[in-house]
Amino acid sequence: MRPTPPGWPRIASALYYRDPGRAIDWLVKAFGFTVRVRIDSEDGTVHHSELEFGEGLIMVGTEGARSGRPDRAWCHSPKSVDGANTQSMMVYVDDVDRHCAKARSAGATIVEEPRNTDYGAAYWEDRGYECIDPEGHHWWFLQRIRNPEG
Repeated sequence: MRPTPPGWPRIASALYYRDPGRAIDWLVKAFGFTVRVRIDSEDGTVHHSELEFGEGLIMVGTEGARSGRPDRAWCHSPKSVDGANTQSMMVYVDDVDRHCAKARSAGATIVEEPRNTDYGAAYWEDRGYECIDPEGHHWWFLQRIRNPEG
């Protein structure tokens, strides 16, 4: 494989929001993302953004109906399609209980409280929780408790 462009992970996901500017601010406050790039259009919509969490990267953009780009009509916030999701994000954090408390205080809907899932000695054990952001995207946050034996 050829190397990625400097500073880019091998895979990056894009999430679409009705109000991506507000979503970016919320993701920073609630989940601890940092804004690497944010390019606003003259009309105030977010043209492009890159948010980092550790070595991970997501892009947050304006859903198609609001972006003014007919070629992006397929990009939707879950809020615009009765809560439907075609993806959910999974992020490893250092302290899942503290992260959950911060997300809850910022207004995340906690779907599943932090709990341990042990896949057995040959695999791993994680502690994690699931939440939903204000526009309906599902997020899983995990903390590795134990790596596989062997």
